[in-house]
Amino acid sequence: MAIERTVSELVDPTPVSEGAGVRLRRSIATRRLDYVDPFLLFDHFGSDDPADYLAGFPMHPHRGIETVTYMLDGSVAHRDSLRNQGLIGPGDVQWMTAGSGILHEEMPKAGPRRLDGFQVWVNLPRKLKMSRPRYQDVAAAKIPELVRPDGIVVRVVAGEVDGVRGAVREIYADPEYLDVSLPPLRTFEQPVPRGHTALAYVFRGEVAFGEGGAPVRATRLALLSDGDVVRARTGEAPGRFLLLSGRPLGEPVARYGPFVMNTAEEIQEALRELRAGTFIREAGIVTSSPGR
Repeated sequence: MAIERTVSELVDPTPVSEGAGVRLRRSIATRRLDYVDPFLLFDHFGSDDPADYLAGFPMHPHRGIETVTYMLDGSVAHRDSLRNQGLIGPGDVQWMTAGSGILHEEMPKAGPRRLDGFQVWVNLPRKLKMSRPRYQDVAAAKIPELVRPDGIVVRVVAGEVDGVRGAVREIYADPEYLDVSLPPLRTFEQPVPRGHTALAYVFRGEVAFGEGGAPVRATRLALLSDGDVVRARTGEAPGRFLLLSGRPLGEPVARYGPFVMNTAEEIQEALRELRAGTFIREAGIVTSSPGR
């Protein structure tokens, strides 16, 4: 018999200012919730006021992780130390494997639409932390969107729904990243392998998880218990949420800002290399752009 996942903890995002002064809401990587293996950070950025985000994220380093940027609205220009550059627009996804190290910047653009999106950090295992950096840039039109007869809409960024595979693939943690829109009085079910971490971030309306579960209102993160299936439902109003899941690594975590390694010595080594100008190890970068 399949075990249904229920809400084990609710997290209210913490307002923070990052980069050169970007205001955002953070649910993972706070004093309350450091990380949920393999997820190291979850940010929701969004505002109608350009003053909240135009300062952006000037050039900064990453090592040992993967970063996932998913845009709902607005656009962000990016470039890096390996001469990659581009623009992420509404509905687009960028999945960056920092690996051994990369310097990059992300600069939001002003209007005419509001800025709205998410960034998630996913940990890399010890054996891949010093791997070669790469990108997977996927345009909105290339992300599969399922529209069920009952009106439920699912954008499959990563993972699989109804036999349809997501646009982002070949990621170590075997992640699932779904954007689910539910009309009123609808139920959505999705199997998630037992033992995998599962999170649901409600960003519009209210959505309940599990039999008899109380509605989770926007904007809150629900940590889900272990089990075999996630069952989400709406009441009289519609709701929309992100469903994230991934295989835990079960390895030691040492983190310092944008560096996530296994030991404190590895963090110190990253800092020494950054100061010495030897942080970037690759002459080129592996780029996968199935949507461009």
